Amino acid sequence: MKTIKNKILITGATAGIGKALTQTFLNLDNQIIAVGRNIEKLNELERLDKRIIPFQCDISKQSELDKLALFIEQEHQDLNILINNAGIQYNYNFLKEPQLLHKIDYEVNVNLLSPLKLIALLLPTLKNNKNAAIINVSSGLAIVPKMDAPIYCGTKAGIHIFTKSLRYQLEDKIKVFEIIPALVDTAMTEGRGKGKIPPQQLVDEFIKAFEKDKYEVNIGKVKFLKIINRIRPSLADRLMKGGR
Repeated sequence: MKTIKNKILITGATAGIGKALTQTFLNLDNQIIAVGRNIEKLNELERLDKRIIPFQCDISKQSELDKLALFIEQEHQDLNILINNAGIQYNYNFLKEPQLLHKIDYEVNVNLLSPLKLIALLLPTLKNNKNAAIINVSSGLAIVPKMDAPIYCGTKAGIHIFTKSLRYQLEDKIKVFEIIPALVDTAMTEGRGKGKIPPQQLVDEFIKAFEKDKYEVNIGKVKFLKIINRIRPSLADRLMKGGR
């Protein structure tokens, strides 16, 4: 993949992994359509660099996805890279959570349905441009789940399998990448787990793989988790089951 002179849409661009991706791709001389819910944070990004195009959007809502797709169709026909980064994780027990249905709906919409819908909406634009790519962010928890976040783990497993299948369909027309992170130090993971990696470390590892067309990018400890899961699945389960 060519890492310069692209027009890239990034969901969840105002914080964590999304913000690190935004800054890194700016440093590589790309134009960024930054998508997020918080208009103040989007405006802060825009003030940082004139190459940032902010777009306020709650991707869990179909009506707002439609507005985003129309915006791209009307004003950014040269969009060639989509990064589905936005995600949410709730930790809860099905037997004890009083807001169970609301949390299920929201996690499934943000983590699974919205990326699929956004891909479907933007494919007509992406397929017409050179150096086109779709990048989905999943999780090491898509490979081996933890006990406290069954919906999050399930949605990321869905993204993992969907990404592989979509890659088969699109073949060389549009390159389909997956970032599979270990635990990253973001607002979402505050107070959870140990040994977190900074978002910039994830992005640096990804960019190296992206340049080489390495489609499945295992970040940090995920490399070892996949080896353990292949050799001794029961050990991988024990290691991850109680993770926070």
